[in-house]
Amino acid sequence: MDELIDRVASATGLDAATARQAVVLILRFLAKEGPAEDVAALSASIPGAQGAIDAAEAEGGGGLGSRLMGMMGATGGLMGLAGKLTGLGLGMDQMQGAGREIFAYCKEKVGEERLGRIAGSIPGLSQFV
Repeated sequence: MDELIDRVASATGLDAATARQAVVLILRFLAKEGPAEDVAALSASIPGAQGAIDAAEAEGGGGLGSRLMGMMGATGGLMGLAGKLTGLGLGMDQMQGAGREIFAYCKEKVGEERLGRIAGSIPGLSQFV
């Protein structure tokens, strides 16, 4: 996870703590929305990823921003993820930069075919991969 967090922080200008939160949110989103077998392989290929996802799940994973977005009905899909990332303080350019870096890293870890299956299974995601 540290390598991925460093890459996201470098690509986006985010501090390491915020980059970590963004990475965990995106990986958690993929785990929730993607095909179980492919996402399990992805999580297994990123040291510490599953532990971070599990910890976020145990904490309820979102804090006040997430609860506010939930009250406004923006909890699902890419819009829900964008709302959570906005709650961390990310602008659109930072969201796009984080996404590009995370997906490039994931492609290195599990290959284009598996990443394509994950992205293809989540409505709207394939345009960002």
